[in-house]
Amino acid sequence: MPEPSATTPVVPTTSTQYELRDRAAWIRLTRPEKKNAIGPDVLAGIADGLDRSLEDGARSVVITGSGGVFCAGADLAHVLGGLDDLSGIEALLEDAGQLMRRIEQHPLPVIAAVDGIAMAGGLELLLACDIVIATTEARLADGHANYGLFPGAGATVRLPRRIGDARAKYLMFTGLPATAEAMREAGLVNQVVAPDALEATVRQLCGRLAQTSGEGIARMKRVVDESWNLTTEDALAAELDAAREHLRSADVAEGLAAFAEGRRPDFNQTRGAA
Repeated sequence: MPEPSATTPVVPTTSTQYELRDRAAWIRLTRPEKKNAIGPDVLAGIADGLDRSLEDGARSVVITGSGGVFCAGADLAHVLGGLDDLSGIEALLEDAGQLMRRIEQHPLPVIAAVDGIAMAGGLELLLACDIVIATTEARLADGHANYGLFPGAGATVRLPRRIGDARAKYLMFTGLPATAEAMREAGLVNQVVAPDALEATVRQLCGRLAQTSGEGIARMKRVVDESWNLTTEDALAAELDAAREHLRSADVAEGLAAFAEGRRPDFNQTRGAA
């Protein structure tokens, strides 16, 4: 696969934009007039961006919003229009859940770059990501209870796993927003920055990830994800199996050669190697 250029043109869709910056694939929600609410077109745009990130040889994926908002959840106008036939709403919930699982299982690290509100489905989108960088203006909320709704894309499962049952129940039951700093202390947000520093901070992180072993990160991500369903003994055995498998990878050979030669490893040259 040819090396991607430093920056490829922004590719707009109805509700999302995809752009390859250096070796990071940026997927931006572009419905600021709707607070980047989730509808079928948004789900399709994110899914397409995930596929393109692999085709383009990206080393990380960034999901972010526009207009000072990350995502305010499902498009309730779309939901209201389907109350006479709930099958459409059920399909939207199923598609959203499947997309969150795709993000969670994506072999590349996925970063949520969050400014403004991340509520309900927006919080569920954030929860599916590996790393969360948020601004001091970000507000994270479940919010389903405020409108008599129920989470359908992972909040009742992922939120307790990230911040514990007590904190998760409080957010879900009250519908109240939490600051990014409070969620950093709870373990959901990795870093809090000023709004005007968000993209630069994320780009710096993406640059760091591009220097590491992509194959190793993909294996780490897979084992961490799968260990939730295993006993400690079985999870440790799965880790050892993955470590044995990884010993045979080109990334290990390059990393050890670089150490011996006193240089920085170049894992880009190992992509596609047996």
